[in-house]
Amino acid sequence: MTNDIQRHATLLKASARAAKNITTILDPYELLQRTVDIICDEFGFYYAGVFFLDDAKQYAVLKAGRGEAGREMINAGHKLAVGGNSMIGASIANRQGRIALDVGAEAVFFENPHLPKTRSEMALPLIVGEDIIGAVTVQSTEEAAFHDEDIAALQTMADQLAIAIQNSNLHRQAERRSRLLKAANRVGKEVTSILDIEQLLSQTVNIICESYGLYYAGVFLLDSAGEYAILRSGYGKAGKAMVADGHKLKVGTDSMIGACIAMNEARIALDVGEERVHFKNPHLPHTRSEMALPLVYGGRALGAVTIQSSEERAFSEDDITTLLTMAEHLAVAINNAHLVDELKEAHSEILRNKVFEALTTASTEAIHWIGNKTLPISLTIARLREEIAEGKVDLESLKEDLDMIAESAAQITQVKEQLIGAVREQRPRAVLFADVLQTAAHQRDFSANALKVKIDPAAAYVIADSTQLTRAVGNILQNAAEAGAKSVTVSVHPTEERGVLEIDIEDDGSGMDEDVMQKAWSPFFSTRGVEHHGLGLPAAMHVISQAQGRIALVSEKGKGTTVAFFMPRGHANDEAIEAGSVKNILLIDDNDDWANLFAKLLKDTKVKLTQSADLKKFADADLILVDEHIASVSLTDVLSALSKAGLTSKTVILTAAINPERVTQFLRDGVKDVTVKPYSGSEISELLK
Repeated sequence: MTNDIQRHATLLKASARAAKNITTILDPYELLQRTVDIICDEFGFYYAGVFFLDDAKQYAVLKAGRGEAGREMINAGHKLAVGGNSMIGASIANRQGRIALDVGAEAVFFENPHLPKTRSEMALPLIVGEDIIGAVTVQSTEEAAFHDEDIAALQTMADQLAIAIQNSNLHRQAERRSRLLKAANRVGKEVTSILDIEQLLSQTVNIICESYGLYYAGVFLLDSAGEYAILRSGYGKAGKAMVADGHKLKVGTDSMIGACIAMNEARIALDVGEERVHFKNPHLPHTRSEMALPLVYGGRALGAVTIQSSEERAFSEDDITTLLTMAEHLAVAINNAHLVDELKEAHSEILRNKVFEALTTASTEAIHWIGNKTLPISLTIARLREEIAEGKVDLESLKEDLDMIAESAAQITQVKEQLIGAVREQRPRAVLFADVLQTAAHQRDFSANALKVKIDPAAAYVIADSTQLTRAVGNILQNAAEAGAKSVTVSVHPTEERGVLEIDIEDDGSGMDEDVMQKAWSPFFSTRGVEHHGLGLPAAMHVISQAQGRIALVSEKGKGTTVAFFMPRGHANDEAIEAGSVKNILLIDDNDDWANLFAKLLKDTKVKLTQSADLKKFADADLILVDEHIASVSLTDVLSALSKAGLTSKTVILTAAINPERVTQFLRDGVKDVTVKPYSGSEISELLK
């Protein structure tokens, strides 16, 4: 009897120590693993394991087990039926402890090949209040290791464990809710300030996956008819592939997204393999849980967000409230971006109307100016015909007349470009301003030595149509040259206004007085005589305005002129390049800013790039790229050498500014194509198709 009392006292002390250690642990994984170790160490048992009831309360699933045997059973998904032929199943069904003193003869014991030395087992239910959440098994290699009175001592430890598990779950839920709220606030903070819809959606899916640690996220927007939800942005390669495929889901109950939008409520699929409304997607084979959140603004459905996890029961009903906060932030941001797009379109339409109005207003001056240019041509041609008829042609006089005709024709063509160019369709994109400036200077024969360039790396890219912007910058440089400037300083830097950069072009030319400055924006106004058309500044203003920018002029007589552009700031885009069948590229260009950018973007691809301006020998290449404006060698010489080598058919001429007449001539010379320079990974992929 004394031995039994001592033994019981020892068990009570060990139980108290185990309970004390267990109740101090809040991390769920550590709690369960430490529990089985503490039980075995304190009581000297062979094995211990903790089972939790599944959601249906039909099976007890092993969540922690001692040693290698425990790890193997967990990996195998070991579970026991409640009320079935097992100690654990019977303990849970009867809500009381069970003992098997001779497990070989115990009818309810399930013989386990992972635990061949077990000879005694005790199963203790885990009960919190009225709820049973699982059970603990403790096993010994001795045949009669447990007594009935041991149940009371060890049940105290089991009760403490049940409370600790509940506390751990509450702590985990609190931590999870806190993390979700922080992530929702991050989404709200970072996305509501983005007004470009594509950038907004792309950044949103990245933030969601990174903040919540999710497998996948995607944003769907409704089409104009409200019949389909179209994927506009998705996380990772899977997302890009689905966007490229035009992935869309019909609004209705056949998909999580469709049902979410149709019912205007969040949807959760805890086990997507069995969820009726889940759309099985081959791009996302590892999805095991999905939540769909409606994007609603002002009572109007805009689309929905899908967030997916590779864990089976990753989302709870409590998560909906927190994640809906994120969805509400996103809906506001999307609505704002739509409004900005609508305003931009309205602004563009107003600008187009203003341009046409300005053209109409200036038509009389234009006709008068063109008449002044064509009249000398007509008179000269008439005189030349008379001299030819009389056989009295003076070659020196003929050359002068032809030069005059050529100059007048060139000016008329230039006026046509200035008038018509401003109303051509815009193709805005992120362009490298240093390259635009270099092209503009080359086109206007502006000396590179006269240019001083200071570009802040944070302002390297501007959102504009590169052809139009080149024309505008060229006009300003030409005005500076005609004003006698010996030096022009171009500086580019970000402004305090979010998303806007400033481009200053400052010359040391003759400058303007106040009266001339007020007239400078008027079409066909010029202080330099009839040989100048006076369209440089007005045309530049139209180009900058159409690019959603603004232009300002500061000048003082005798002290030079500064023209300032305020334009949308662009960003570098280093998306992965898809080279297709192109393995080797020969780039004929100087080591300028664009060539360095091109080499940088190709660096991590399998494409071999050879850059050279040597025309004596050309490297083997699948594709030859030629910069239209090369400083070190004549383009005519380049094309001539390529023609002699029989390589024009694989040659593409790249330029920052497309000129239709020059494009036609290049194509007649046999080149493969003429196109604008790519400034991003995606544009290079398009070029290499």
